[in-house]
Amino acid sequence: MAQLTHRLWMDRALAQARIALQTGDVPVGAVVVRDGAVIAEACNRREADRDPTAHAELLAIRRAAAELGSWRLDGCTLYVTLEPCTMCAGALVLARLPALVFAAADPKAGAVGSVYDVPRDARLNHRVDVSSGVLAEECGAVLRRFFQARRGSRPDPVAATIPDPGGVA
Repeated sequence: MAQLTHRLWMDRALAQARIALQTGDVPVGAVVVRDGAVIAEACNRREADRDPTAHAELLAIRRAAAELGSWRLDGCTLYVTLEPCTMCAGALVLARLPALVFAAADPKAGAVGSVYDVPRDARLNHRVDVSSGVLAEECGAVLRRFFQARRGSRPDPVAATIPDPGGVA
């Protein structure tokens, strides 16, 4: 049952990712769920807002905090189509988010197991329960198509050396 629920919310995050394509942003989407209901959702808006911090995860976390009236996101789960970067992974910890579900791994910049593992670092005062790989192929395909189009279909020499375990390589 949990896997089906994860797929439902990840589908919603993927819909957000596709919205990012309209502004030329990297197609990443995020949804914050609490008690079976969406309380916030967002897509990447770095290009649209000309803001380096306008990642889908941060925008969704900010909106969820505003909706809840608290910076502590107790009882919430964040669904995101790509493994969070170090900035976003740090925000998960600071927001006391209990759970994260992400789709595609990011072997170049992922901070939830690929390059770093910020949310599960025992040195920090909060740890996040992490699930990964939900709709990884679908989310990874959207990202790969975006970057191939951006590069003019030239293969990425770094990605060519990394096995693709459902990530965006």
